[in-house]
Amino acid sequence: MHVPLPDPVAAFFKASNGSVPFEPERCFGEDAVVQDERQTHRGHVAIGVWLREAQRATPYTVEPLEVVQQDAGLAVRTRVAGAFPGSPLELDHVFRLTGDRIASLEIG
Repeated sequence: MHVPLPDPVAAFFKASNGSVPFEPERCFGEDAVVQDERQTHRGHVAIGVWLREAQRATPYTVEPLEVVQQDAGLAVRTRVAGAFPGSPLELDHVFRLTGDRIASLEIG
């Protein structure tokens, strides 16, 4: 299913799926923050390490299903499938954008 997404969000999902190499500076702001599995990752280096480790530890795919505009950002409902218990499952990715970059991402 194709869901229209802002460019930095689409770039993040392409990188998450391994379609393109992950370059955090292409989609995240310099001081961006990612919250995932009760951990916080701040800045390009930490975000790059987080995504590469997540992909290495448990290969997965993520498919955007629905987008809902929220105040200063958007929530993307996704289907995440991989070699983990309960797969596939649906998760919300809540993005806050500043200009043409992701300022924050909360996955839950």
